[in-house]
Amino acid sequence: MRKFLLSLFITLVFTCCTTLADNIKFIQVTDAHLSAGSEYSINVLKSAVEDINKQQDVSFVVFTGDNINNPKEENLREFVKTVSKLKVPYYIVLGNHDVYKSGGLSKVRYFELLRERNPFYIQRKPNYKFEKDNFVFLIVDGAKEVIPGSVGYYRADALKWVDKELTKNAKKNVIIFQHFPVEYPEGVESRLKTHKTYRVDEYRELLDKHHNLLAIISGHFHVNSENMKNGVYHISSPSLLTLPQAYKIIDIVTTKEFSPIIYTQLREFEVKE
Repeated sequence: MRKFLLSLFITLVFTCCTTLADNIKFIQVTDAHLSAGSEYSINVLKSAVEDINKQQDVSFVVFTGDNINNPKEENLREFVKTVSKLKVPYYIVLGNHDVYKSGGLSKVRYFELLRERNPFYIQRKPNYKFEKDNFVFLIVDGAKEVIPGSVGYYRADALKWVDKELTKNAKKNVIIFQHFPVEYPEGVESRLKTHKTYRVDEYRELLDKHHNLLAIISGHFHVNSENMKNGVYHISSPSLLTLPQAYKIIDIVTTKEFSPIIYTQLREFEVKE
């Protein structure tokens, strides 16, 4: 039996955005940890894709990191083979399990393989933006490829780019997708020694300068957690492999003269063998 967990979060802060944005619906899938040698992980991802394709009015899907279980080309090829069956565009965030430069799967090679396996995938760098229905979406990279590890690290150049994009789009609503949270989910205190975000205060200070950021959507901790701080929704979602298997449907509804409202639904699906 499928269960639907609906959580409603109402924005309490008014932004300075003057552009009336359209409503939009998209999907977050996180921490799929696919391995070409694991039939189970492949079936889970295939089942998720099939279920997503049944959903109505979805604009796109974002995979927020740890898309593969370890940084090997055969894993990424299998991942892209599966997710390319989506009926809507998809976007990729890098996680700590995705890249290892000395192991042969650098960030450059990762995106080369994405484009090789899917000619419609045009992104070439791990930090990029796209726009849909008057919303601006930023993909922000915090993965380390030289010395991989479970600690996230948003480099100075990445933060500078985020600052620039938030400034440039000051009159638009912006949503950030990344693997490593800026605000940690509840109940993960015991894991912060190994899974925290390095120098996270610098990132937080940057965000406090802007008033057009609606949400930061992340994974990494494999838990479902949503809270708001300084007017920004911080949304974390469980791993696709966590029982019961689920992905997150996110709706943003805009009403004239009111701040946007974000609705989230953790959608469980049946894994087919």
